[in-house]
This record gives sequence, structure tokens and C-alpha cells, in this order.
Amino acid sequence: MSNSDKNNAKNYDLVIVGGGMVGISLALLLAQQQSDWKVLLLEAQAYDNSDNHSNHPSFDSRSTALSWSSRKIFQAAGLWSEMESHTSAIKNIHVSDRGHIGLTRISADEAGVDALGYVIENRWIGNVLLKKFTATAVEIMAPERVAKITPLKSGVRLNLEKSGEAIETSLLVIADGANSQTAQKLGIHSDKKPYGQQGIIANIALQDAHNGVAYERFTDQGPMAMLPLPDFDGSPRCALVWTQPPERAAELMTATDKDFLQALQESFGYRMGMVEKVGERVAYPLALTTASEQVRRNIVVLGNAAHSLHPVAGQGFNLSLRDVATLADVLGKAKSAGTDFSSLETLERYQQQQLADQQNTLMFSDNLPKLFAQPSSVVALGRNSGLVMMDLLPSLRSRFAKFGMGMANKEAGHGA
Repeated sequence: MSNSDKNNAKNYDLVIVGGGMVGISLALLLAQQQSDWKVLLLEAQAYDNSDNHSNHPSFDSRSTALSWSSRKIFQAAGLWSEMESHTSAIKNIHVSDRGHIGLTRISADEAGVDALGYVIENRWIGNVLLKKFTATAVEIMAPERVAKITPLKSGVRLNLEKSGEAIETSLLVIADGANSQTAQKLGIHSDKKPYGQQGIIANIALQDAHNGVAYERFTDQGPMAMLPLPDFDGSPRCALVWTQPPERAAELMTATDKDFLQALQESFGYRMGMVEKVGERVAYPLALTTASEQVRRNIVVLGNAAHSLHPVAGQGFNLSLRDVATLADVLGKAKSAGTDFSSLETLERYQQQQLADQQNTLMFSDNLPKLFAQPSSVVALGRNSGLVMMDLLPSLRSRFAKFGMGMANKEAGHGA
């Protein structure tokens, strides 16, 4: 590298590659906690000028179930009051195994919280995050991609694809989603374990009010969830996550709305009453994906670039947000102590603090659908006995509820 090239490079304390929900959440926390840091956000997709940014792929009509721990993180960031008005609170969760007697019910009242979680469309998350983001000093370049990455003695050099600019940063945060191109440029690969299933996502209009009840139903072909959404034009709605084998998923994706709703009603039953309308359907292959490395000197991998989970337990974004909050806390403490916030020692401290949370969440999300997919009558008896016992024993329900709320591994600090 010539001296003239080096002098022409813009310098930042931290660069985040990926401006979806995870990347922007980290940028906002850092802007609040480290106002003197120079931070840059790089995003491959342009943000539109509409209020809900629905043209951005991260902020569409898909929904996210935010856990109690995510609420606490957003509260601490001053985001929750505006976000909450677009959510539907989960007051109760009903878990059942189709064709068997086992079921359990978990309530917010029993858990001692206002809600077990909150369901919100991603476009509203984007609206709140980006509105807050524009008031920060964080710089943004979108659309922009990283063409080349060069590790330096005290940071990382990035050559940008569209502008042709060169920038240098003390810490590079990679948050550009599963199968991250940025991580691959550094030789950080994804370990992918396909489930051989497709996840179908859609918003469903209901005849009856959902009353804040979320349903998790396990069937022979895979789990399905119906999560309460805010009403639209006076019509009760829920967010559907439906797991199917690829062949059946293809049939459902090309079926008429009438045939799709009929199949859904037959599979799910009538616990939520009649299903009346279906919105846009999206299907994607399900896999457990983990990065071969999450930290190096001057580099952190976050979000789906670090771990992408089965949607059955709704823990993907919630785990990533806990990662974000922990990382921001560790970086802040390193700065306060006068140590190098981008050193391997500091970043390994972050990874160690999140290790148990990540391992437990990945194991739970991976094993739960496998357990209910077992056709063995002995396994079926065991899991249904477990559901019955959970329904009878408050202590078991409490443990399950704390896990779903993101409170099983951490009870203090930012509430994750």
C-alpha cells in the first residue's frame, strides 16, 4: 500500500456492513453509548423514502415475534414506546401435538410479565429504527458493497464497490445476513445443516379475535405457528409460519387462496376459529447455519451471518439482539477502561459472555422440531407426557416461558 493510498482512506472507529434490523440496532446503541465514535453503516440495498421503508427486503410485511428481553433492550434505547403501538402482545401461548392429547398453556400472568412477547411487522421495526437512526451522527452509504478487505496491523481496510472509495476502521462488524459475502471474503465460511423443509410465511385474516393467544402446533409434516398481529381495517389477523416438505410447500405456494386456506384450516384446526383471507405468501428453505468464526482481531460477525435458526421457536432475531446489546456493552467497558475495544481479547470477552446463550438457543431451536417429527409411538408418548407434565407443573412452565422470553441465561444487565 502506497502512502498516498493510505492517506486517501477515510478512517472510522467502527464500520458495520449490513443495514438490516441487526446492523441498525447496533448502530443505534453505539450512537447512544459512544457518541464520540466515528461509525459508518454500509448497506447493499437502497432505503426508499416512504414512511415504512417497505421496499427494503429487511423491512417488508413479514413479522417478528419480539421476546421480553428484546422489549427491554429497545426500551433502554428509547425505541419501545413508539414500536409498541404497532405490536400485538402475546398474553398466552398454546402448544400442542396434533393427533395426541399432550398440550400445555403458558400465560403472561403466571410468568409475572405484561406479555410473553410481542408480534410486529418488520416494516414497522424498520420505520422506528430508521427514524431514530437519521437523528444520529452515524454515517450511511447505501447502496454500497465491499469489494475487497485487507487486514491491517491495527484495523481493517475496505475497498468499496460502487464509489471506489477506500476506508479504514478499527473494528469491522459483519451483519449482512446468512451466507455473508463479506465474511466469505475473509475466509469465514458458514456451516449449513439443511432441515429438508420449507417455511411458508403469510399474514392471515381471522373471523374471530385472537385475544392475544399464540399457537404452536406440531404436525407430522412439521411445526406451524399462528402469532397474533394487530387488527387491519377492523379484521383480526395472525402471522403464519408453516413448515412443510419441499414438494408440499410448492403445491401450497401455487394453490389458490381458497385452497390454501382450506389446507391451513384442515392442518391447524379451529382453535383460532375460521381463517378468512391470506396475504402474500413467501417460502424459503430451512437450515441451521453457523459461522465458522464469530470473532477475530478487529472483526465481529453478527446476526444471521453468525447464526441462522429454525423459526419454530421464534428466537433468531431475539438472540441476535441480545448479541448486539452484549457487544455494545463490552465495547463500551473496554473504552472506559482505556483498553483496545477491537483487540482479540476484548472481542473474545464478548463471545464468552454470549456463548451459553447462543449454544442453548441453537440447541433448543434445533432439537424441538426434531423431537416432534419422530413418528415412533414411544417418542410420541414421551413428548406428550412432557407436555402434560408441563401443563400440570408451574415450575416447568415457568422455565419454558423464561426461555421464550430470552431470560433463561441472563437475568440482569440489559435484561437479555
